[in-house]
Amino acid sequence: MRLLEPLPFRPAGAPCSETLRLVVFEQAGSHVMEGLLRCADDDLWFPITRGVPCFLTGSLRPDLREFCDRYGLDPAEDTQTGSLATQQAQTAATFSDKWRRFRSYGLEPAHQDFLMGWYCKKFGLKDRSDLAAFYRDRGRVLEVGSGSGFNTRFIAEHCRGEVYALDISDAAFTTFENTRDFSNCMVIQADLMDAPFQEDFFDLVIADGVLHHTPNTRAAVRALYRKVKPGGQFFFYLYRKMGPARQFCDSHLRAQFTKLSPEECYAACEGITELGRELSRLNARITLDRPIAALGISAGTHDVQRLIYHTFLKCFWNEAFDFETNNMVNFDWYHPHDAWQHTEEEVRGWLDELGVQQYQFNDANPNGISVLLTKA
Repeated sequence: MRLLEPLPFRPAGAPCSETLRLVVFEQAGSHVMEGLLRCADDDLWFPITRGVPCFLTGSLRPDLREFCDRYGLDPAEDTQTGSLATQQAQTAATFSDKWRRFRSYGLEPAHQDFLMGWYCKKFGLKDRSDLAAFYRDRGRVLEVGSGSGFNTRFIAEHCRGEVYALDISDAAFTTFENTRDFSNCMVIQADLMDAPFQEDFFDLVIADGVLHHTPNTRAAVRALYRKVKPGGQFFFYLYRKMGPARQFCDSHLRAQFTKLSPEECYAACEGITELGRELSRLNARITLDRPIAALGISAGTHDVQRLIYHTFLKCFWNEAFDFETNNMVNFDWYHPHDAWQHTEEEVRGWLDELGVQQYQFNDANPNGISVLLTKA
Protein backbone atom coordinates (compact mmCIF):
# COMPACT_ATOMS: atom_id res chain seq x y z
CA MET A 1 0.00 0.00 0.00
CA ARG A 2 1.41 3.35 -1.01
CA LEU A 3 1.42 5.99 1.70
CA LEU A 4 -1.21 8.48 0.52
CA GLU A 5 -2.28 11.07 3.06
CA PRO A 6 -4.86 11.43 4.33
CA LEU A 7 -6.03 7.81 4.11
CA PRO A 8 -9.25 7.81 2.05
CA PHE A 9 -10.90 4.69 3.49
CA ARG A 10 -14.34 4.64 5.10
CA PRO A 11 -15.23 0.94 5.57
CA ALA A 12 -18.94 0.19 5.30
CA GLY A 13 -20.49 -0.49 8.69
CA ALA A 14 -17.24 0.07 10.62
CA PRO A 15 -17.84 2.02 13.87
CA CYS A 16 -14.98 4.43 13.21
CA SER A 17 -15.54 8.02 14.28
CA GLU A 18 -12.49 9.26 12.40
CA THR A 19 -9.93 8.26 9.77
CA LEU A 20 -8.40 4.80 10.09
CA ARG A 21 -5.04 4.74 11.84
CA LEU A 22 -2.15 3.16 9.94
CA VAL A 23 0.12 0.72 11.81
CA VAL A 24 3.23 -0.28 9.85
CA PHE A 25 4.98 -3.62 10.42
CA GLU A 26 7.08 -3.86 7.25
CA GLN A 27 7.82 -1.20 4.65
CA ALA A 28 9.53 -1.20 1.23
CA GLY A 29 10.25 2.31 0.05
CA SER A 30 6.96 4.21 0.00
CA HIS A 31 4.91 0.99 0.22
CA VAL A 32 3.56 -0.56 3.41
CA MET A 33 3.97 -4.27 2.76
CA GLU A 34 2.66 -5.55 6.11
CA GLY A 35 0.54 -3.60 8.57
CA LEU A 36 -2.90 -2.67 9.84
CA LEU A 37 -5.60 -0.11 9.29
CA ARG A 38 -7.25 0.27 12.69
CA CYS A 39 -10.26 2.18 13.95
CA ALA A 40 -8.91 4.63 16.51
CA ASP A 41 -11.82 4.11 18.90
CA ASP A 42 -12.46 0.41 18.37
CA ASP A 43 -10.72 -2.97 18.23
CA LEU A 44 -11.75 -3.41 14.59
CA TRP A 45 -8.80 -3.63 12.17
CA PHE A 46 -8.07 -4.48 8.55
CA PRO A 47 -4.85 -6.22 7.51
CA ILE A 48 -2.29 -5.09 4.95
CA THR A 49 -0.47 -8.07 3.43
CA ARG A 50 1.88 -8.13 0.43
CA GLY A 51 1.22 -4.44 -0.04
CA VAL A 52 -2.59 -4.70 -0.28
CA PRO A 53 -5.13 -3.61 2.38
CA CYS A 54 -7.96 -6.13 2.76
CA PHE A 55 -11.50 -5.04 3.68
CA LEU A 56 -13.19 -8.41 3.15
CA THR A 57 -15.27 -10.02 5.89
CA GLY A 58 -16.97 -13.32 6.61
CA SER A 59 -16.42 -16.17 4.15
CA LEU A 60 -14.69 -13.73 1.81
CA ARG A 61 -11.99 -12.88 4.34
CA PRO A 62 -8.65 -14.70 3.86
CA ASP A 63 -7.16 -16.95 6.54
CA LEU A 64 -5.33 -14.55 8.86
CA ARG A 65 -4.10 -17.00 11.51
CA GLU A 66 -0.48 -16.83 10.38
CA PHE A 67 -0.66 -13.02 10.12
CA CYS A 68 -2.14 -12.77 13.63
CA ASP A 69 0.42 -15.16 15.11
CA ARG A 70 3.29 -13.26 13.49
CA TYR A 71 2.25 -9.90 14.93
CA GLY A 72 0.54 -11.01 18.18
CA LEU A 73 -2.98 -10.05 17.12
CA ASP A 74 -6.42 -11.37 17.96
CA PRO A 75 -8.35 -12.31 14.82
CA ALA A 76 -10.88 -9.65 13.88
CA GLU A 77 -14.52 -10.69 14.18
CA ASP A 78 -16.15 -11.58 10.88
CA THR A 79 -19.61 -10.22 10.19
CA GLN A 80 -20.59 -11.28 6.67
CA THR A 81 -22.40 -14.61 6.49
CA GLY A 82 -25.12 -16.27 4.47
CA SER A 83 -25.63 -17.68 1.01
CA LEU A 84 -24.73 -14.53 -0.94
CA ALA A 85 -21.34 -14.29 0.78
CA THR A 86 -20.65 -17.96 0.01
CA GLN A 87 -21.85 -17.48 -3.56
CA GLN A 88 -19.55 -14.48 -4.03
CA ALA A 89 -16.66 -16.39 -2.46
CA GLN A 90 -17.03 -19.08 -5.13
CA THR A 91 -16.84 -16.47 -7.90
CA ALA A 92 -13.86 -14.79 -6.20
CA ALA A 93 -12.04 -18.14 -6.09
CA THR A 94 -12.44 -18.47 -9.88
CA PHE A 95 -10.83 -15.09 -10.51
CA SER A 96 -8.13 -15.60 -7.88
CA ASP A 97 -7.00 -18.67 -9.80
CA LYS A 98 -7.31 -16.91 -13.16
CA TRP A 99 -5.14 -13.94 -12.26
CA ARG A 100 -2.50 -16.04 -10.53
CA ARG A 101 -2.07 -17.84 -13.84
CA PHE A 102 -2.26 -14.85 -16.20
CA ARG A 103 -0.27 -12.14 -14.44
CA SER A 104 0.94 -10.49 -17.65
CA TYR A 105 -2.41 -10.41 -19.47
CA GLY A 106 -2.86 -7.09 -21.23
CA LEU A 107 0.72 -5.97 -20.64
CA GLU A 108 2.17 -7.34 -23.88
CA PRO A 109 2.10 -5.00 -26.93
CA ALA A 110 -0.10 -7.32 -29.00
CA HIS A 111 -2.57 -7.56 -26.11
CA GLN A 112 -2.66 -3.80 -25.66
CA ASP A 113 -3.40 -3.08 -29.31
CA PHE A 114 -6.53 -5.21 -29.05
CA LEU A 115 -7.62 -4.29 -25.52
CA MET A 116 -7.05 -0.54 -25.69
CA GLY A 117 -8.77 -0.46 -29.06
CA TRP A 118 -11.72 -2.19 -27.41
CA TYR A 119 -11.75 0.38 -24.60
CA CYS A 120 -11.90 3.14 -27.19
CA LYS A 121 -15.04 1.52 -28.63
CA LYS A 122 -16.55 1.08 -25.17
CA PHE A 123 -16.01 4.75 -24.30
CA GLY A 124 -16.97 6.02 -27.75
CA LEU A 125 -13.48 7.36 -28.43
CA LYS A 126 -11.42 7.50 -31.61
CA ASP A 127 -7.97 6.18 -30.62
CA ARG A 128 -5.48 5.68 -27.78
CA SER A 129 -4.53 9.35 -27.67
CA ASP A 130 -8.19 10.15 -26.99
CA LEU A 131 -8.22 7.42 -24.35
CA ALA A 132 -5.20 8.94 -22.60
CA ALA A 133 -6.86 12.37 -22.71
CA PHE A 134 -10.07 10.85 -21.27
CA TYR A 135 -8.17 10.03 -18.06
CA ARG A 136 -5.75 12.97 -17.94
CA ASP A 137 -7.51 15.53 -15.76
CA ARG A 138 -9.37 13.21 -13.41
CA GLY A 139 -8.81 13.89 -9.71
CA ARG A 140 -9.71 10.41 -8.44
CA VAL A 141 -10.36 7.31 -10.51
CA LEU A 142 -11.58 3.92 -9.22
CA GLU A 143 -11.24 0.78 -11.32
CA VAL A 144 -13.29 -2.12 -9.99
CA GLY A 145 -12.23 -5.65 -10.93
CA SER A 146 -8.70 -4.74 -11.96
CA GLY A 147 -7.51 -8.27 -12.83
CA SER A 148 -3.89 -8.19 -13.97
CA GLY A 149 -3.83 -4.40 -13.58
CA PHE A 150 -3.08 -3.66 -17.24
CA ASN A 151 -5.81 -1.02 -17.44
CA THR A 152 -5.06 0.38 -13.99
CA ARG A 153 -1.50 0.84 -15.17
CA PHE A 154 -2.60 2.67 -18.32
CA ILE A 155 -4.87 4.96 -16.27
CA ALA A 156 -2.15 5.72 -13.69
CA GLU A 157 0.31 6.49 -16.48
CA HIS A 158 -1.97 9.12 -18.01
CA CYS A 159 -3.96 10.44 -15.03
CA ARG A 160 -2.72 13.48 -13.08
CA GLY A 161 -4.78 12.53 -10.04
CA GLU A 162 -5.08 9.48 -7.78
CA VAL A 163 -5.95 6.02 -9.13
CA TYR A 164 -7.47 3.28 -6.98
CA ALA A 165 -7.90 -0.36 -8.01
CA LEU A 166 -10.32 -2.66 -6.19
CA ASP A 167 -10.69 -6.40 -6.62
CA ILE A 168 -12.49 -8.96 -4.48
CA SER A 169 -10.10 -11.73 -5.50
CA ASP A 170 -6.37 -12.32 -5.18
CA ALA A 171 -6.07 -10.41 -8.44
CA ALA A 172 -5.49 -7.45 -6.12
CA PHE A 173 -1.98 -8.78 -5.46
CA THR A 174 -1.30 -9.18 -9.19
CA THR A 175 -2.49 -5.63 -9.82
CA PHE A 176 -0.27 -4.32 -7.01
CA GLU A 177 2.84 -5.97 -8.42
CA ASN A 178 2.08 -4.65 -11.91
CA THR A 179 1.42 -1.06 -10.77
CA ARG A 180 3.65 -0.56 -7.72
CA ASP A 181 6.04 1.72 -9.65
CA PHE A 182 3.34 4.42 -9.97
CA SER A 183 3.27 6.97 -7.16
CA ASN A 184 -0.39 7.87 -7.78
CA CYS A 185 -1.81 4.34 -7.56
CA MET A 186 -3.23 2.32 -4.64
CA VAL A 187 -4.69 -1.21 -4.74
CA ILE A 188 -7.13 -2.71 -2.24
CA GLN A 189 -8.95 -6.02 -1.82
CA ALA A 190 -12.63 -5.46 -1.12
CA ASP A 191 -16.17 -6.33 -2.17
CA LEU A 192 -17.51 -3.64 -4.50
CA MET A 193 -20.83 -3.82 -2.64
CA ASP A 194 -18.97 -2.47 0.40
CA ALA A 195 -16.32 -0.36 -1.31
CA PRO A 196 -14.54 1.39 1.62
CA PHE A 197 -14.86 4.94 0.34
CA GLN A 198 -17.22 7.75 1.21
CA GLU A 199 -20.03 8.57 -1.16
CA ASP A 200 -19.61 11.17 -3.93
CA PHE A 201 -15.83 10.57 -3.90
CA PHE A 202 -14.64 9.70 -7.42
CA ASP A 203 -14.48 11.66 -10.67
CA LEU A 204 -14.62 8.39 -12.60
CA VAL A 205 -15.56 4.82 -11.69
CA ILE A 206 -14.86 1.98 -14.15
CA ALA A 207 -16.36 -1.51 -13.84
CA ASP A 208 -15.51 -3.35 -17.04
CA GLY A 209 -17.03 -6.84 -17.19
CA VAL A 210 -17.39 -7.06 -13.41
CA LEU A 211 -20.89 -6.26 -12.19
CA HIS A 212 -22.53 -9.29 -13.85
CA HIS A 213 -20.26 -11.48 -11.68
CA THR A 214 -21.94 -10.28 -8.48
CA PRO A 215 -25.08 -11.84 -6.97
CA ASN A 216 -27.19 -8.88 -8.14
CA THR A 217 -26.09 -6.68 -11.07
CA ARG A 218 -28.66 -3.94 -10.44
CA ALA A 219 -27.60 -3.63 -6.79
CA ALA A 220 -23.95 -3.48 -7.86
CA VAL A 221 -24.68 -0.60 -10.27
CA ARG A 222 -26.41 1.30 -7.47
CA ALA A 223 -23.60 0.63 -4.98
CA LEU A 224 -20.91 2.07 -7.27
CA TYR A 225 -23.08 4.94 -8.50
CA ARG A 226 -23.16 6.22 -4.92
CA LYS A 227 -19.35 6.54 -4.99
CA VAL A 228 -19.37 8.86 -8.03
CA LYS A 229 -19.34 12.56 -7.19
CA PRO A 230 -21.87 14.89 -8.85
CA GLY A 231 -20.61 15.72 -12.33
CA GLY A 232 -18.44 12.60 -12.33
CA GLN A 233 -18.73 9.67 -14.71
CA PHE A 234 -19.40 5.97 -14.32
CA PHE A 235 -18.60 3.36 -16.98
CA PHE A 236 -19.75 -0.25 -16.83
CA TYR A 237 -19.82 -3.12 -19.29
CA LEU A 238 -22.28 -6.00 -18.93
CA TYR A 239 -23.02 -9.24 -20.71
CA ARG A 240 -25.90 -8.80 -23.14
CA LYS A 241 -28.76 -11.31 -23.10
CA MET A 242 -28.21 -13.40 -26.20
CA GLY A 243 -30.58 -15.44 -28.37
CA PRO A 244 -32.32 -18.60 -27.13
CA ALA A 245 -29.86 -21.11 -28.62
CA ARG A 246 -26.91 -19.32 -27.06
CA GLN A 247 -28.72 -19.06 -23.71
CA PHE A 248 -29.39 -22.78 -23.77
CA CYS A 249 -25.74 -23.66 -24.48
CA ASP A 250 -24.50 -21.21 -21.85
CA SER A 251 -26.81 -22.65 -19.18
CA HIS A 252 -26.06 -26.24 -20.14
CA LEU A 253 -22.28 -25.78 -20.05
CA ARG A 254 -22.25 -23.63 -16.91
CA ALA A 255 -24.34 -26.19 -15.06
CA GLN A 256 -21.47 -28.63 -15.61
CA PHE A 257 -18.40 -26.40 -15.63
CA THR A 258 -19.12 -24.43 -12.43
CA LYS A 259 -18.90 -27.71 -10.52
CA LEU A 260 -15.37 -28.35 -11.78
CA SER A 261 -12.12 -27.22 -10.20
CA PRO A 262 -10.35 -24.45 -12.11
CA GLU A 263 -7.83 -26.95 -13.49
CA GLU A 264 -10.60 -29.26 -14.68
CA CYS A 265 -12.52 -26.38 -16.24
CA TYR A 266 -9.48 -25.12 -18.17
CA ALA A 267 -9.12 -28.63 -19.60
CA ALA A 268 -12.84 -28.83 -20.43
CA CYS A 269 -12.65 -25.49 -22.28
CA GLU A 270 -9.80 -26.59 -24.54
CA GLY A 271 -12.12 -28.24 -27.05
CA ILE A 272 -14.23 -25.07 -27.20
CA THR A 273 -11.12 -22.96 -27.74
CA GLU A 274 -9.88 -25.30 -30.46
CA LEU A 275 -13.26 -25.03 -32.19
CA GLY A 276 -13.03 -21.24 -32.09
CA ARG A 277 -9.51 -21.33 -33.52
CA GLU A 278 -10.36 -23.64 -36.40
CA LEU A 279 -13.53 -21.76 -37.30
CA SER A 280 -11.62 -18.48 -37.21
CA ARG A 281 -8.85 -19.80 -39.44
CA LEU A 282 -11.39 -20.93 -42.02
CA ASN A 283 -11.98 -17.23 -42.64
CA ALA A 284 -15.31 -18.26 -44.15
CA ARG A 285 -18.37 -16.11 -44.71
CA ILE A 286 -21.95 -16.86 -45.63
CA THR A 287 -24.73 -14.58 -46.83
CA LEU A 288 -28.32 -15.02 -45.68
CA ASP A 289 -31.09 -13.38 -47.67
CA ARG A 290 -33.60 -13.89 -44.89
CA PRO A 291 -33.25 -13.49 -41.12
CA ILE A 292 -34.01 -16.15 -38.53
CA ALA A 293 -35.68 -13.84 -36.04
CA ALA A 294 -36.52 -16.55 -33.51
CA LEU A 295 -32.78 -17.23 -33.05
CA GLY A 296 -31.67 -13.62 -33.30
CA ILE A 297 -29.88 -14.14 -36.63
CA SER A 298 -30.09 -11.20 -39.02
CA ALA A 299 -30.02 -11.27 -42.80
CA GLY A 300 -26.76 -10.31 -44.46
CA THR A 301 -23.16 -11.54 -44.58
CA HIS A 302 -21.75 -13.31 -41.52
CA ASP A 303 -18.31 -14.55 -40.58
CA VAL A 304 -18.95 -18.21 -39.72
CA GLN A 305 -16.93 -18.17 -36.49
CA ARG A 306 -18.68 -15.01 -35.26
CA LEU A 307 -22.10 -16.35 -36.27
CA ILE A 308 -21.60 -19.47 -34.17
CA TYR A 309 -19.97 -17.43 -31.37
CA HIS A 310 -22.83 -14.95 -31.06
CA THR A 311 -25.71 -17.32 -31.75
CA PHE A 312 -24.83 -20.76 -30.39
CA LEU A 313 -21.61 -21.11 -28.40
CA LYS A 314 -18.98 -18.76 -26.99
CA CYS A 315 -15.83 -20.15 -28.61
CA PHE A 316 -13.48 -17.19 -28.36
CA TRP A 317 -10.37 -16.95 -30.52
CA ASN A 318 -8.05 -14.01 -31.21
CA GLU A 319 -4.74 -14.45 -33.04
CA ALA A 320 -3.16 -11.78 -30.83
CA PHE A 321 -3.26 -14.26 -27.93
CA ASP A 322 -1.67 -17.68 -27.49
CA PHE A 323 -3.81 -20.79 -26.98
CA GLU A 324 -3.68 -20.61 -23.18
CA THR A 325 -4.84 -16.99 -23.09
CA ASN A 326 -7.68 -17.66 -25.55
CA ASN A 327 -8.66 -20.63 -23.41
CA MET A 328 -8.65 -18.39 -20.33
CA VAL A 329 -11.19 -16.08 -22.01
CA ASN A 330 -13.53 -19.04 -22.51
CA PHE A 331 -12.87 -20.24 -18.95
CA ASP A 332 -13.80 -16.74 -17.75
CA TRP A 333 -17.21 -17.19 -19.36
CA TYR A 334 -18.08 -20.68 -18.21
CA HIS A 335 -16.57 -21.15 -14.72
CA PRO A 336 -17.71 -18.16 -12.57
CA HIS A 337 -20.66 -18.96 -10.32
CA ASP A 338 -22.40 -15.69 -11.23
CA ALA A 339 -22.49 -14.52 -14.85
CA TRP A 340 -25.74 -12.69 -15.50
CA GLN A 341 -26.94 -11.41 -18.88
CA HIS A 342 -29.09 -8.31 -19.38
CA THR A 343 -30.96 -6.28 -21.99
CA GLU A 344 -30.58 -2.59 -22.83
CA GLU A 345 -34.19 -2.00 -21.77
CA GLU A 346 -33.43 -3.51 -18.37
CA VAL A 347 -30.36 -1.30 -17.92
CA ARG A 348 -32.26 1.82 -19.02
CA GLY A 349 -34.78 1.03 -16.29
CA TRP A 350 -32.00 1.00 -13.68
CA LEU A 351 -30.71 4.37 -14.91
CA ASP A 352 -34.23 5.82 -14.76
CA GLU A 353 -34.53 4.61 -11.15
CA LEU A 354 -31.30 6.45 -10.30
CA GLY A 355 -32.49 9.60 -12.03
CA VAL A 356 -29.66 9.48 -14.57
CA GLN A 357 -30.41 11.68 -17.56
CA GLN A 358 -27.04 11.92 -19.30
CA TYR A 359 -25.75 8.59 -20.58
CA GLN A 360 -24.76 6.78 -23.75
CA PHE A 361 -24.72 3.18 -24.92
CA ASN A 362 -21.63 2.57 -27.05
CA ASP A 363 -21.78 -0.29 -29.55
CA ALA A 364 -18.50 -2.05 -28.71
CA ASN A 365 -19.56 -5.59 -29.64
CA PRO A 366 -22.79 -7.58 -30.14
CA ASN A 367 -22.62 -9.58 -26.92
CA GLY A 368 -22.00 -6.72 -24.48
CA ILE A 369 -23.63 -3.53 -23.20
CA SER A 370 -21.30 -0.55 -22.71
CA VAL A 371 -22.69 2.33 -20.64
CA LEU A 372 -21.00 5.66 -19.91
CA LEU A 373 -23.05 7.97 -17.70
CA THR A 374 -22.59 11.32 -16.00
CA LYS A 375 -23.99 11.85 -12.51
CA ALA A 376 -26.16 14.95 -12.25
